[in-house]
Amino acid sequence: MASTSPTRHAWRVLLGLLIVTAVLFGINSLGVYVFKTDAGEPASSWAPELALDLQGGTQIILQATTPDGSAPSSDQLNQAASIIRQRVDASGVAEADITTEGGRNIVVQIPGPADKATRDRIQASAKLEFRAVLAATAPSTEFIGEDGKSTPYPTPAETLEATPTATPTDASDLAWVTPKLEAELMAFDCNAEQDENPPEDEPLIACESDGSAKYILGPMELDGTVINDATAGREQQSGKWTVNLSLNGHGTKVFGEISQRLNANRIAKLSPRDQFAFVLDGKVISAPVMQATILNGKPSISGNFTQESSKALADQLRYGALPLSFSVQSSDTVSATLGSQQLQYGLIAGLIGLGLVALYSLISYRALGWVIMASIAVMGVLTYIIIAILAWRMGFRLSLAGVAGLIVSIGFTADSFIVYFERIRDELRDGKSITASVEDGWDRAKRTIYISKSINILAAVVLFILADATVKGFAFTLGLTTLIDVFIFVIFTHPVMQLLARTRFFGGGHKLSGLDPESLGAVYRGRVQYRQASIASTGRAARNKGARGEAEKRQTIAERKRAEALAAQGSADAGKDSDS
Repeated sequence: MASTSPTRHAWRVLLGLLIVTAVLFGINSLGVYVFKTDAGEPASSWAPELALDLQGGTQIILQATTPDGSAPSSDQLNQAASIIRQRVDASGVAEADITTEGGRNIVVQIPGPADKATRDRIQASAKLEFRAVLAATAPSTEFIGEDGKSTPYPTPAETLEATPTATPTDASDLAWVTPKLEAELMAFDCNAEQDENPPEDEPLIACESDGSAKYILGPMELDGTVINDATAGREQQSGKWTVNLSLNGHGTKVFGEISQRLNANRIAKLSPRDQFAFVLDGKVISAPVMQATILNGKPSISGNFTQESSKALADQLRYGALPLSFSVQSSDTVSATLGSQQLQYGLIAGLIGLGLVALYSLISYRALGWVIMASIAVMGVLTYIIIAILAWRMGFRLSLAGVAGLIVSIGFTADSFIVYFERIRDELRDGKSITASVEDGWDRAKRTIYISKSINILAAVVLFILADATVKGFAFTLGLTTLIDVFIFVIFTHPVMQLLARTRFFGGGHKLSGLDPESLGAVYRGRVQYRQASIASTGRAARNKGARGEAEKRQTIAERKRAEALAAQGSADAGKDSDS
């Protein structure tokens, strides 16, 4: 029973590997055949997406403008470029190239053709504004409450007819709404180009981003710079998706005053003057009803959100606080900076490296070399499908630096197997059986491999965090393949060795198996004890007693050589005694 237990365990582990592989291919199949993009194209692909340096893409040039028309400072331009980069590549691995140019322009280069959603994220570059709602053509289905506290959904109310009064006293005063403004609201075309830099101290007519409602908004009271963070999450009690904001000190103070005023309007049933609009590029991205006085600077927006819509709103709020406004100067298709020729060179280099690893493995380990090659092949399949899935779910694109990371990983992967096989050979040299050597070699090798791979992963993480964007692809693929390497080592290489050790070819120690005890110089306990028994007849009992004690315990290579040296010395001394 004990002899078959490792075999059963090996088959179960390999079955688990097969299931994991099937699940990964199934996930990507959903992206290829089920899920679609806004343009109707498959959401995923069976081929990895290539980065700008290998594929080419789209170049969009944005020109910065300031409220007073002066040239922006370098700090403002760099901050804007950083925020646009976050919008385009929130995961940090899409290999977009974003630079400043000429003291006023930002050049955005995106791999492949830019879809509508990506263009909207880039071109949504005006300042994010917080404005009170004065009039609306439709009731709100969203509300603002205090983060962490459950608030009932508001009952939709009819919009309030604007009635001009005296000079406005605050941003929610109906005195801002004139008959002329009301007429403009009714005639306003939501599809027309909007003013991306509206006056901050005047009311504004704006539409919901999907055109479902029109608004008259009061003067700006806060801008997006007061937002420290915006995240999507589920409310604990209701389980509904919410958008949670975190404001800085100034934003906390002013927003507390605003929420107190709007909450009072809600209690007084002065809808829609209990609403607060977030305006980006002259369009309302959310206009929730204020449901509480919020003094802790952590408001939460709730409504009929899905996971996707809550994340989209959170991204707009988090990355909408640009210090400048921009206009699109041009949008063109650009060719690859390195092109397919360099990609071919990289692939050829990878094949050469793989060939050298195969040659070394077969020369040094004979048939065991095929285990190394099979492990690398399985690792290649898993790496390929995972990169395809990451391209779909994270926007990951493979750059030439990323290809270099994959090539380097071939050597790192072979290193793991070499450590394991050498440990097995050490156990064979100590006189153990092949099945026992496989298990004991595994116990000794895995600690070494875990430590070395942990260092590799740590180096990849540090490089990814601190390195320039052009190197992030290398760090990412290196870290990814290191994790897959450990996974393959545990779930494929060791189980395969457990099964091979019980075959006649490998378990019998065939000369071409790479596990031949005789060619490895194995020293068996029986042979050593026999030699020591012969030496004992020479009369040198004291020296031979120590040698016998060492032979009876498990021998290392150094101990084995020492025992052989003692045996040889004893034989020589015996010869001298006989001559005398």
